[in-house]
This record gives sequence, structure tokens and C-alpha cells, in this order.
Amino acid sequence: MQKSLFVTLEGGEGVGKSTQLKLLQSALQSLGVTVLTTREPGGSPGAEDLRQVLLFGKHPLSQRSEILTHFAARYDHIDQVINPALEAGTVVICDRFTDSTMAYQGYGRANGHAETLDLINALQAHLGRDPDLTFLLEAPRDVARLRLAARGAPTDRYEQSDEAFHARVLHGFQTIAEQNPHRVKRIKAHGVSPEEINSLIVKEIRQRLQSG
Repeated sequence: MQKSLFVTLEGGEGVGKSTQLKLLQSALQSLGVTVLTTREPGGSPGAEDLRQVLLFGKHPLSQRSEILTHFAARYDHIDQVINPALEAGTVVICDRFTDSTMAYQGYGRANGHAETLDLINALQAHLGRDPDLTFLLEAPRDVARLRLAARGAPTDRYEQSDEAFHARVLHGFQTIAEQNPHRVKRIKAHGVSPEEINSLIVKEIRQRLQSG
């Protein structure tokens, strides 16, 4: 059954991506699948340095500079970590990828401005790697805010943004899902246990591995 597969987890703040990343690693390894879990921004040593600038830097970047910095981190992540793992036949599961840049920068920051979306699409095209399968975890903002508060971790630049920003991000993710129905699977991430969500995701991944 084993073959390489590039899977991404997407969604707004507090929807449970990090929890699912850990559960997926354990579940897939128990099935004998070789799996690598990683995250964005970050995932390689150089990209982790850029993560600190993007999320916790003292000075906010301009809109275009923010997008380019996300992609600088992503290119290094792809070159140093993701592509070598996929070439070795590993299932790679990444917490956020280009869909997050489109949702957060393209829709959240730029409110769907056509030139900004074109810039993100052009950078993605040159990247040369798209996810094979994406799970979009969805939960109401009031639920997500309670989860973030309970987590008690320092909030990053995006988490601190106002509700109008997060509404635009949500719209961005919904638009991406509608435009990519074969790749993006929408998952209800509230009112059910993390284990139930995990079972749904594992089932879909196993089907993709077996169908190939």
C-alpha cells in the first residue's frame, strides 16, 4: 500500500490541526506507513528562522514582503525536507501550506485583491509541488477562540488580528475548497471528538494510498 503522498491540514486558528497532526502520525505508523509530519511556516532550520519573523517579529512586513517571506520559507522547506521525503516514498503530512498563504495573505490581508492572488498563484506555480490531498478543518470562531484561550500559549501576529480579518480568512478557505473539490476535503472539527475526526482522515488517506 505504501507510496509517497503529500497531505496538508488547513483551517483557521484553533480548529485542531496540531492535534490531528500528532494523531495521524501515530495512526499511520501503527498501520506500517512511513510518515513524516511537518509544519508551515517552518519545517526546515532556515524556514523556522523565518517563522519567527513572520509570527513574532517586532516589525510588521509589507503585504508583498510578507507573501514573499512565506514563500522563501516554503521553498527551503520543499527543497530540504518535503521533496526528499516524497522521493523516498514517505507520506508527508504538513500543518499548513500554500492554501494558508492564499487565505491569510490573499483574502485576509488583501481582501481577495486580484493582483495579490495572482502573485500567490505565480509563486505556487514555480514551487513545483502541490498537495495530493488537503483536509480543511472547520469550526465556528467562538469555539476556536475558546480553544485558543484554553491553550494559554503566546498569541502570534495572525491570532491577534481582528474578527473581520478572520472572517475574510474563512471566506478564503471556503473559496479554495469550492475551487478544488477533488483535492480539498472539508471536515467538521467541532461537536465530535478528535479521535472521530482522525478516523475520517485516516480512512481517506488509506483510500488514496490503495487507489494509487
